[in-house]
Amino acid sequence: MTTAYELQEVTMRTGHAAIAAAVAIAAIAVTEVPANAADTTTTFTVTATTGLTVGAQPNASLSSAAPGGDAVGALGNVTVNDQRSELSTDWIATVSLSTPFTTGSGTASETIGGASVVYDPRTAINPVNGPFTAGTSGNLASPRTAFSRPSGDGANSVSWNPQLTVSVPAGNVSGAYSGVITHSVA
Repeated sequence: MTTAYELQEVTMRTGHAAIAAAVAIAAIAVTEVPANAADTTTTFTVTATTGLTVGAQPNASLSSAAPGGDAVGALGNVTVNDQRSELSTDWIATVSLSTPFTTGSGTASETIGGASVVYDPRTAINPVNGPFTAGTSGNLASPRTAFSRPSGDGANSVSWNPQLTVSVPAGNVSGAYSGVITHSVA
């Protein structure tokens, strides 16, 4: 006659064996290669949106200055947006004084040229996918580098808020002076 203890022991061994068999079957089912398979090659296109552009504020005002003094102020944000989405999307943004500062009829005493105008790009604002390098501060007697992206791939953008300092020659006359600062990128 079988005791209750022996019956419980047989039931436990049978239960453990059943669990082990179920685990083994599940492992085989998971690792088994299907008899039939189908692959789908999936493609899509990444498209460039706007190319390489530069934008700047249309107007800026500097502080007033007496002859022999300095007129100073920020030009507002300048932004290069490069959406070419290519390899090696490096660029250089240049700045120039395309029209000298003049007042009145623009005689020599009513004109301030680029040698008296200092451009300081200052630091990057909201850089996306750099690296970016600010140009050095200096006069606008000739075009100079404002900002650049020396290396990198893909879309990128950066802004900066340059400061302009115009040294008014002591021999210049009073008046409202106006000139044109031009940013370009290539």
